Amino acid sequence: MNIAILGGGSWGTAVARLLHNKGHNVKFYIRDKNVVEDINTRGVNSKFLPNIDLGNLKATSNIHDAVKDTETIVLGVPTNSVRSVLNSIKDDIEDQIIVNLAKGIEVDTLERVSQISKEILPKNAFISLSGPSHAEEVGKDIPTLVVVSSEDIQASKKIQHAFSTENFRVYTNNDLIGVEIGGALKNIIALAAGMSDGLGYGDNTKAALMTRGIYEMSKLGKALGADPYTFNGLSGIGDLIVTCTSMHSRNRRAGILMGEGLSSEEAAEKIGQVVEGVKTTKSAYELSKIHNVSMPITHKLYDVLYNDVNPKEAVSSLMKREYKEEMEEIFLDNINL
Repeated sequence: MNIAILGGGSWGTAVARLLHNKGHNVKFYIRDKNVVEDINTRGVNSKFLPNIDLGNLKATSNIHDAVKDTETIVLGVPTNSVRSVLNSIKDDIEDQIIVNLAKGIEVDTLERVSQISKEILPKNAFISLSGPSHAEEVGKDIPTLVVVSSEDIQASKKIQHAFSTENFRVYTNNDLIGVEIGGALKNIIALAAGMSDGLGYGDNTKAALMTRGIYEMSKLGKALGADPYTFNGLSGIGDLIVTCTSMHSRNRRAGILMGEGLSSEEAAEKIGQVVEGVKTTKSAYELSKIHNVSMPITHKLYDVLYNDVNPKEAVSSLMKREYKEEMEEIFLDNINL
């Protein structure tokens, strides 16, 4: 298969390597010419995925050459760059399948990436790839499971077979909204879990954040039309676990730095790559108000990021909330009690 990978961050690079090693003809676009030169001359992306041998994979800084004569286009750019990238190549597009790797919600429109793609490329099948998949581990061929979701079942199956290897197992799921929302919102909880670590709190606190966090994710997902049970799968609890517990996670690392006293801007600069959870927190906060969904962790994190609330004060406020039942209407509605 002829495949274009657009974006040379750690995840885009890991997927480009994966598909190249499987034998696909990969055309790898990276905007940064220094990274292109590094890959083409040394066989490594030293800036974003160091110490991973890319073999004879080659990159280009010409996006139009990259997408020409391809069957699939993989978007490896941050969520809030997707619209500009798709607009820049829409005149080059024919009937390619669009596969998105980013996990976020566009902050200006509150749209998922599938909605952005449908606006710009309405005739092209769109697929979201999500799940617990650190680039650093995929780059080392460590066994990994992910999920792809689309409104086009045949396109999902085609990508499932094209991307699967003996170390990279791909499942399908027809709940596109749930898969996208799970992948986006887990970054919010990972930021909060990282802040908890940075504040010196323990495993009890992180477990509470993760458990109540998946509940918040499910509630907003349901309000947007997702199946709540999707959040029990790879794109929900699976991705949440790995993102909240691993030092590979940019969102967790950024949260740790913020818990230690850095601003979100200082933390992002130190991480060196986009921290999707910062903007996704704002998007989810706005969506929760529009759909009247209670998301206390998200709202307190929004206050920390955008209203200069001290993280310890946010935690104290969460602990002093009104007493509630643990399981509310979201799951009861789905088992006909």
